[in-house]
Amino acid sequence: MHSNLLLRLFQAVILPISFLCCLPDSVVTGESQPAGLEEGWNHGWKNLFDGKTTRGWRSYGDEKPIRGWKVINGALVRAEKNAGDIITEQQYDYFELEFEYNISRGGNSGVMFHVNEELPAPWMTGPEIQILDNIDGKDPQKSGWLYGLYPPTKPKWVVRAEKKANISSPPVPDATRPAGHWNHVFLRVAPDQSELLLNGVRYYRFQIGNKDWSKRVAESKFGDYESFGKSGTGHICLQDHGHRVAYRNLRIRQLTPQGTLAESPASNLPLKPVPAFPKLHILPQSAEDEEGKILSIRPVAMQETPAGFFLVALQNGRIIAFANSPTATRINDFLDLSDRVADYRKGNEEGLLGLALHPQFKTNRQIFIYYTALDGPRRSVISRLTMSEGFAYSANRSFSEEIILEIPQPFANHNGGSIAFGPDGYLYIGLGDGGSQNDPVGHGQNLQTLLGSILRIDIDHGSRNIPYSIPADNPFVSHEHARPEIFAYGFRNVWQISFDTSTGNLWAADVGQDRYEEINLVRSGGNYGWSLKEGTLPFGKSVSDQNTADAIIEPVWQYDRHEGRSITGGFVYRGERFPQLHGHYLYADYVSGNIWALNVSDLPITKLPRRLTGGPMAVIGFGRDALGGAFLMTEGAPAGAFYRLEKIPETQAKNNLTTND
Repeated sequence: MHSNLLLRLFQAVILPISFLCCLPDSVVTGESQPAGLEEGWNHGWKNLFDGKTTRGWRSYGDEKPIRGWKVINGALVRAEKNAGDIITEQQYDYFELEFEYNISRGGNSGVMFHVNEELPAPWMTGPEIQILDNIDGKDPQKSGWLYGLYPPTKPKWVVRAEKKANISSPPVPDATRPAGHWNHVFLRVAPDQSELLLNGVRYYRFQIGNKDWSKRVAESKFGDYESFGKSGTGHICLQDHGHRVAYRNLRIRQLTPQGTLAESPASNLPLKPVPAFPKLHILPQSAEDEEGKILSIRPVAMQETPAGFFLVALQNGRIIAFANSPTATRINDFLDLSDRVADYRKGNEEGLLGLALHPQFKTNRQIFIYYTALDGPRRSVISRLTMSEGFAYSANRSFSEEIILEIPQPFANHNGGSIAFGPDGYLYIGLGDGGSQNDPVGHGQNLQTLLGSILRIDIDHGSRNIPYSIPADNPFVSHEHARPEIFAYGFRNVWQISFDTSTGNLWAADVGQDRYEEINLVRSGGNYGWSLKEGTLPFGKSVSDQNTADAIIEPVWQYDRHEGRSITGGFVYRGERFPQLHGHYLYADYVSGNIWALNVSDLPITKLPRRLTGGPMAVIGFGRDALGGAFLMTEGAPAGAFYRLEKIPETQAKNNLTTND
């Protein structure tokens, strides 16, 4: 669900120093992007290196032509002795910088920022990101460290979570890939908070000029230089440390003094969310807590029954029911499962997380749920609830529970939990990688575990003393070293899944770690990358073989941290009320509060997503009814927890366009 880990694969043989002579032409390309969407996919990014010339760069300290740095197969290579340090012609204050480096065996280099030319060497004024072969390099400060100032650190919450789960990862993160392989670096320099990620793994955060920064500078060799790190602006510098190194895909985007992008390329859609059931209220006896405060609810899944009632799963373990009518007033306490569901207030991503009605619910009265168990080892439970014959939505209800599947969970986060029946009648289950950060147990690419996958099971036919069977056409049925329940894998934290009622396509939103939130079109047997990739970028230190790399399916769409930090997946709209939404995938971001519609009628994507007017709104989930109506769920008092879409004048939509922070 919402909140803000590595895997052993074959590593190619490390090439000798002459590796750079054989760089393929393809190194000039950046991350994959949908055709015709460069503006949206690469929002604000500008190339620092065009892959062909050294235009935009010059030698440090003089105007002499660059010597010793060569463009070889699309990479900028320190290829000759005494090449010297080089800097960008332009200076930058607040920015995001990303690049890839390929260091020779035993090699050392560095990338500096806020460099000025007042002193003999660039490191005397500008902080340096260490670039090193961590295996054979001689410097004790490793690649990605902010030299002399900030080493990688493990967040305290991760230390606590790993201790509790009795699972450990190295105390000092090292996400570097060996000499001869490309490594990706992302650096954010902003007034409020700066950070560095190496191969997608966050190494550290810092704030230039604050008390901690000043103390570290004073205690380092840089304390001898009064202007070090104080200019607030300066050049980007590539260091000549006497070793062969290559850089490619160097690009930068400037930030405002507030640390934001100037504006988002997304346009507004003349639709806005409005309360769907404004008169809803909880029964008086349960409307207030012990302090007299009006109780709020946290809905996570909703489905309409054949009788025209909505059944809504609340994360606290209750299922409520109310009529699908704008004039609905009464919420019925349909089922209370809190005696078996973990308290989400102790684990934010635990609790009752999924609900799906059996396709034959009208006759078999079966409801399927996904929840975190209250007692015993931490685990997720998928179970079947069968309602008594003649049950009513308002009274006289009884049910039986049959546990279908239990999945051990090492951590309290990344539980996934979205479940849905496909047009084939099978139950699909969206899971997370088990939690913590960086996928420490390596679940994402491990077909021998259910975690990090979307499952597909037949719940109408049990087999071999288990209450479900495996569909004969599941992709890994005949795979000796894979769980046959797996339909697709390589997910970090699926939230949520849905089927297109027109095409039958399965869509899944996958919550990212520190770079990208994803929208995926899920195919049978598909590998969606985590934790070898996050979105279209490499993640972690593991090096995949070429066949694995080629087989990874990249997201249909992704967005970065300027648009949001925790995606909430929706569904493809096929209703009749809003023709302009037909064939659009609705989704939102829980943190930024943005809501979008992405046209998925033709793939690859050819049009930028459009943002709904209004908000921000912390959308937890989406729902729809038999007529194709779209509903949004958020935490709040019942009358303010459910929203529907309403059309507004085009002019008002333009006037209400807001940009992201």
